Amino acid sequence: MNAPERVLTAINHEEPDRVPAFESAFTNNTIMRHYGIDPSKEGGYKASYEFSRRVGIDLVLSITSLFPRKFLKDKSTFIDEYGRIMRLEPTKDGTVILAYHGGNFKSFEDYESWELPDPHWKVRMNNFKAGRAIQKKLNDEVFSIPSTGSLMECTWEGFGLETFSRILARPKQAKKVFDDRGKFTLELVKILAENDAQVVLLWDDYGFKNGLFMSPLNYRKYVFPWIKQICDAAHKRDCKIILHSDGDLMQIFEDIIKCRVDVLNPVESTTANPEYDIFKLNEKFGDKITFAGNLSPIMLAMGEISEIEAYAKRLIRELAPGGGYIFSSGHSINPSVTLDRFEAMHDVRRKYGTYPINIPD
Repeated sequence: MNAPERVLTAINHEEPDRVPAFESAFTNNTIMRHYGIDPSKEGGYKASYEFSRRVGIDLVLSITSLFPRKFLKDKSTFIDEYGRIMRLEPTKDGTVILAYHGGNFKSFEDYESWELPDPHWKVRMNNFKAGRAIQKKLNDEVFSIPSTGSLMECTWEGFGLETFSRILARPKQAKKVFDDRGKFTLELVKILAENDAQVVLLWDDYGFKNGLFMSPLNYRKYVFPWIKQICDAAHKRDCKIILHSDGDLMQIFEDIIKCRVDVLNPVESTTANPEYDIFKLNEKFGDKITFAGNLSPIMLAMGEISEIEAYAKRLIRELAPGGGYIFSSGHSINPSVTLDRFEAMHDVRRKYGTYPINIPD
């Protein structure tokens, strides 16, 4: 199988030739150099996709939103199209991290004066097509899918939590902002799906390690009606939806299922809630959703190799049979993840991830 076939087969809860792999973000130049890719010399999709091909990561992302709108004085800091202040920050090994530095909107009036993102802006489609073209050059050994900001994460980050909390206290203002986000995301997903995007990833963190950013009631009021429309529109056009959402989502997990999200990533393994557990969730909902995750980045930075191997084996043994599982970390591969631990993770996948799955307890 090629990468698109492998990923789509798994999402459809059927068994491909092997367990597909994914990382929502990869920011570790040390590991990339080990595979012969120097990001300081080879940037963009070409380098990252070739690296993924060499590792055996099937699913890769192109970017169709979150673009800079206004650069600030130091040129490494900008305000993006959602009003988020972002900064490019280098680490010791030369990896550049895009870090959030607060919201640009200090009031609802600030927000209303900001030009809304245009889903029809040609750069979005150009980026999607660029990723797809490199996929074809690599003989479909990777599967390039478009990603976009969605409703919650981009909304609160444009304001910052304090101002966003004041917006939530004014239902008309909150509805206006969330509806703006929903309309944009829905239209962009339609455009992508109508241009042969078979899968779209939504960036939309709903929580942190101790719970949700807002009450379940507000998610059901402002967010999930749009997520349901987005999923319905995608499915109508033969397109799948991956929701990337960090944090403890236990209180709204069934709402996500009801929206008909196809894949959830990463099901963070480091939340404070022992019930927010990928294995327990799979027992209850595994026939309704595909899981992509969730080997802890903390374990990949500081854990014992034997611990990483045991957890990776468990993920494949318990989640992969019958399809419906994509192998991944529990968040991303950041600069603190060590090469030996990363290799241990993927050596398990390479050795045990071929169907039929047969890993002894």
